[in-house]
Amino acid sequence: MRFRRAQPGEPPPPERSLRSRMIIAALAGAASVFSFAPFGWWPLQLLCLAVLFYQVLRASSVRAGALIGWAFGFAWCFAGVHWLYVALNRFGGLAAPLAAVSIALLALFMGSYAAMAMGGAAWLRKRFAMSLPTANLLLLPAVWTLAEWLRGWLFTGFSWASAGYAHNVSPLSGYAPLLGVYGIGWLVALSAGALLLLMHRSRPMALATLALVWLGGFGLQFIEWTHAEGKPLSVRLVQGNIALQAKFDPNHMQSTLRQYQQAVMAAPADLIATPETAVPLFPYQLPAGYLDSFGQYARKTGSAIVLGIPLMDSPSQYSNSVIGLAPALASKPYRYDKHHLVPFGEFIPPGFRWFTNLMQIPLGDQTRGAVLQPSFRVKDQRVLPNICYENLFGEEIAEQLAGDAAPATILLNVSELAWYGESLAIPQHLQISQMRTLETGRPMLSATNSGATVMIDSRGIVRASLPYYQPGVLNATVQGMGGSTPYILLQNRLILALAILALIAACLGSKSLQVRAKNR
Repeated sequence: MRFRRAQPGEPPPPERSLRSRMIIAALAGAASVFSFAPFGWWPLQLLCLAVLFYQVLRASSVRAGALIGWAFGFAWCFAGVHWLYVALNRFGGLAAPLAAVSIALLALFMGSYAAMAMGGAAWLRKRFAMSLPTANLLLLPAVWTLAEWLRGWLFTGFSWASAGYAHNVSPLSGYAPLLGVYGIGWLVALSAGALLLLMHRSRPMALATLALVWLGGFGLQFIEWTHAEGKPLSVRLVQGNIALQAKFDPNHMQSTLRQYQQAVMAAPADLIATPETAVPLFPYQLPAGYLDSFGQYARKTGSAIVLGIPLMDSPSQYSNSVIGLAPALASKPYRYDKHHLVPFGEFIPPGFRWFTNLMQIPLGDQTRGAVLQPSFRVKDQRVLPNICYENLFGEEIAEQLAGDAAPATILLNVSELAWYGESLAIPQHLQISQMRTLETGRPMLSATNSGATVMIDSRGIVRASLPYYQPGVLNATVQGMGGSTPYILLQNRLILALAILALIAACLGSKSLQVRAKNR
């Protein structure tokens, strides 16, 4: 079905070739990077998805629909995570061509999710003879959402640059406590489909859909899902800005250890936090009394201290961890072990050891922590750490909160993003942190080596921050929040149910219309 009918006597417009449609889809996918931080042009994302849907709706076959989706997904991923080149080339030791090819292969694989979604949509629309409104408002948003969820789950998941992250500051952010980031992505796709219908005779339906979605999001922003709990904490977040070449260089190790020791002990606070692997050695490798000095400082000043440090339980078992030292924990420190590990960086997928052997990144095959781990008690508050990449998985953080009899009131992310140089990785990671606060209704502290070291309140607003790529200490006050958002209780189950119901409604509704048409 065409959006515009040729007028009497007017020749029909020439059909674009599949190659042309794939190029247009790829350009739209690449342009989507500007909808995310640091650019923040979130309305552009609606247009990018509308372009994709338009090309798929006019595809001549299921194969064409899948290839158009693949082109879009490839360009979306390649533009969104091109900064991985820095880690692979500069720090991983891969030759420039091999690093570029590695990212292209990742993007080709990630594009397969959009290919499955758009190919499936083309097949279902043809199989059930769906009308344009049904395809735009039910079918395409549903398959897009299911593909995004699958991308964030299958093979341990990689949900970076998921559509919903671009809308942490748009009216759609009001849906985050209900539906999470994938739910926002569904509403973005629904809005894109409605935009296309403005060129069709279903304009009233499109306008009603857009008004309902966007006014609903605006209204939901005024609902307080969580409440203040306990007294605020004074916090100090340390940003060392230590170059990675020096951090893991034995000749500079002592200066790294000394820099963090001095920064932590410069002044007391209720909570003092350091970045991921701020202490880059296993405890048995540290100078005598080094860790004990932090415990003594905690007891002397009443400060709780979180140190990023690798821990070893046996010669073959070591983890990316944080330890918590507090006056009340004189005998045994608090411990959190990273659960969701980075493929190739922290664990080696089966059959890929040859690839990781090419890289020179330390700590390449680690032990996973438990799915559910307790929070760290700091005075009136309970602090739940997560380490770097774990921040992408909102459902796992929500599961931690839902599964704890005394849920955390503050989230703490510790990260080492210097692997990606001066790139888009830092502002994008910050945007992901902001989405986690919106989903859970809890503030998040972020302590990093090179940025973004910030304090984000429970509404997703950055209240205090340090400049990127500079050493410093962020002093702030954070109020813990209690209670549960719907997303904490249901995680992704609600949006998955809505997407599946929309898909079923699209198919059954179209089938019913076919039966009625035959019976006339």
